[in-house]
Amino acid sequence: MAEIIQRDGTWIFDGDALRLTPGRDKTVGLLRRTLGELTVPLGALAGIFFEQGKKSGRLRLRLRDGCDPLLQATGGRLTEPNDPYQLTVETDRYGVAEYMVEEVRAALLLERVPAGPVGSYLLPGPAVPLSVSAGDGTAAFDGERVRLEWNWKTEDAKAAAGSLSLAVADITAVEWHPSAGLEDGYLRFTVRGAATRIPPKYDPHSVQLWGFKKDPLMALVAAAVQARLPHPATPPAGTDVPKELPSVPGPAAGDDHDALLRRLRELGELHTSGVLTDEEFTLAKRAVLKRL
Repeated sequence: MAEIIQRDGTWIFDGDALRLTPGRDKTVGLLRRTLGELTVPLGALAGIFFEQGKKSGRLRLRLRDGCDPLLQATGGRLTEPNDPYQLTVETDRYGVAEYMVEEVRAALLLERVPAGPVGSYLLPGPAVPLSVSAGDGTAAFDGERVRLEWNWKTEDAKAAAGSLSLAVADITAVEWHPSAGLEDGYLRFTVRGAATRIPPKYDPHSVQLWGFKKDPLMALVAAAVQARLPHPATPPAGTDVPKELPSVPGPAAGDDHDALLRRLRELGELHTSGVLTDEEFTLAKRAVLKRL
């Protein structure tokens, strides 16, 4: 097991998953604090990196495309204080951070986790019900319907239609975009049969965001809805889906020792042929030997 405890948060790796808990430091973003603890299965990881700096370093996770509804809905636009997959590391804990990276990378090699995209969400998304007030409205989601209500800052033409209730079955897409410079942000729902896209200021299916403190929380609403929409890799209705090949069962419990020995031989061959670098081979071999 590997563990690193910082003011920014705590990361714990048990060999099967990473548990990410936000810290209580004032630099921790509101989204991370509200989202709370996340459990990221090993199979959702495409990589882990540690960047050293003079005053502090940063651990970063790279998740496989399509595994997390939060990243899907936000398009990777979360800023550092609100990104749950980054951790600020103090200089006296650089060695611990490097050990964390070694352990996770060794597990990824040992379990042969591919770095490519996935066909279904591996993380559940934020818990519901959710209700967030920011920008020109309030977005509430109970798992089945989204309700949009407007405040006194809403454009008259948009508010005139009154509050709106959208069934998940009628939503075809959702996206959250932060404000940037002079450009406002938004939480936007694409609804089946609705008119073409118009600016969020006038769009009754969008909440306009101006860059204030609670704006990132709208990303949680987006992620909770995204988790209940068809996965982007799901073929459209009516598309012929190729039959899946039968899965090959893994080794039985009694065969674990032999399977690990075979894995050691395979790693040696991959190292000899140049597929694995010296560092990758050492990490993977160490992980296998721990299980013997």
